Amino acid sequence: MPSYAGPTTPNRSGEVTGTLWLLAYLALAMVLIVLDHRGGWLDKAREQANVLVQPLWMVAGWPGQIVDKVQADAGTLSQLTAENARLRNEALVNNARLARLQAVSAENQRLRELMGAAERGGLDVQLAAILDIDLDPTRQRLVVDAGSGDGVSVGQSVIDAGGLMGQVIETTPMHATVLLLTDASHAIPVTVARNGIRLVAYGTGQSDRLELPSIPMSSDIKVGDTVVSSGLGGRFPAGFLVGTIASLQPDDSRAFLLGELRPAAQLDRGRNVLLLRDVPVPPPDVATAPDGDMAAENPAGGAGGDAAAPARPDGTDGPDARGDGSQEDRAAAAPAPAPTESRR
Repeated sequence: MPSYAGPTTPNRSGEVTGTLWLLAYLALAMVLIVLDHRGGWLDKAREQANVLVQPLWMVAGWPGQIVDKVQADAGTLSQLTAENARLRNEALVNNARLARLQAVSAENQRLRELMGAAERGGLDVQLAAILDIDLDPTRQRLVVDAGSGDGVSVGQSVIDAGGLMGQVIETTPMHATVLLLTDASHAIPVTVARNGIRLVAYGTGQSDRLELPSIPMSSDIKVGDTVVSSGLGGRFPAGFLVGTIASLQPDDSRAFLLGELRPAAQLDRGRNVLLLRDVPVPPPDVATAPDGDMAAENPAGGAGGDAAAPARPDGTDGPDARGDGSQEDRAAAAPAPAPTESRR
């Protein structure tokens, strides 16, 4: 059985000690409050403590900052990728538009030059677009978007802003074929603008070169002289620029000069040509000389007109007015005894 110890006696000394400590703490707190209120030293202590704890706060915040930065970088990368793709597509479209505008601007410039040349010369012309071009060495021709239904006829002269290009040799109701001056079967009587010397320019099959064969050594012809159409034979009008003499050199016989003529017309470029309708009266400086002078100054010794192109120096027959080079046409286009100048 449990034993009975009797009533407990409270520990009075322990209670007194706790009360004293409490009073001491309260007194200390009051002293600190009064001192802090007067001197503010606790605020300074807290500031120093914050300075000491600040690195710990920074280290503790690093994981969250890293996560936020990764998320922001991922979003920025996707946005930049999409923006870069959009800008790249816009740049491609803008480059295509710029190229198109440049082409249109160049074409407009050529059209202005064409119409400006027609206005300066007071010419009645018809503008026609080029549909097809054949610059093969054996065939130098154009197909234009104008035919007999538009008033185009065979033999009609064709020019551009630079000068004479060729003549119409075939028409359909909607289209026309133009034989260029540089066709190997073509020849045109020309005149040196500086002194009136008459020559015959032959096509070579190259779009940048005509040939002036059998030039007498005594002829007053220089490199750089301008050559115009003489109008002899009535096929081409007189006074239209044909080209510029690029070089002169002796031929194989050393008795004559062989000239190279650079065409004034841009035969290998452009998208439009001008068809001459009404040819103006030729200027006096390119008027035809008497028939005897023509025979003396024409080195090929032919009629000098396009209707019957003179024989080449090598003995082969020259081309006819149409320039197709067939034997029948050359036989029918025999030189006339006395050529005279006429206008279409």
